[in-house]
Amino acid sequence: MNLWRAVLSNYPYLVSLVLFGIGIATVLTRSNLMKKIIGINIMESGVFLFFIASGNIRGSRAPIIELGTDGVLYANPIPSALILTGIVVSVSVTAFALGLVVKLYKFYGTIEPEEIIEIKSTGR
Repeated sequence: MNLWRAVLSNYPYLVSLVLFGIGIATVLTRSNLMKKIIGINIMESGVFLFFIASGNIRGSRAPIIELGTDGVLYANPIPSALILTGIVVSVSVTAFALGLVVKLYKFYGTIEPEEIIEIKSTGR
């Protein structure tokens, strides 16, 4: 019973693990390039959630220091700031990947890697 209580009290870590698992399963099992990009984005979401959850302290307050509040536990703002940077980078990488997929589709008429390899090998 204590195991379930520990798992449920740390649910953000469990959710982030599930998201990362879904993302990696999507990337490894799907051949469609759009589905791979979606899987990578799901994996990124799991990593972001894990990082934010690890920076959280239960019972802490926002890191706004007020006069007369000695001994108050404040949350660390650094993980949130780093994740904002990570989100910007992941959106940029996703936009670049989607641009590449659009160009591949216009050039080859498909976004399946096996079909692209077959087209390149036959020289069509």
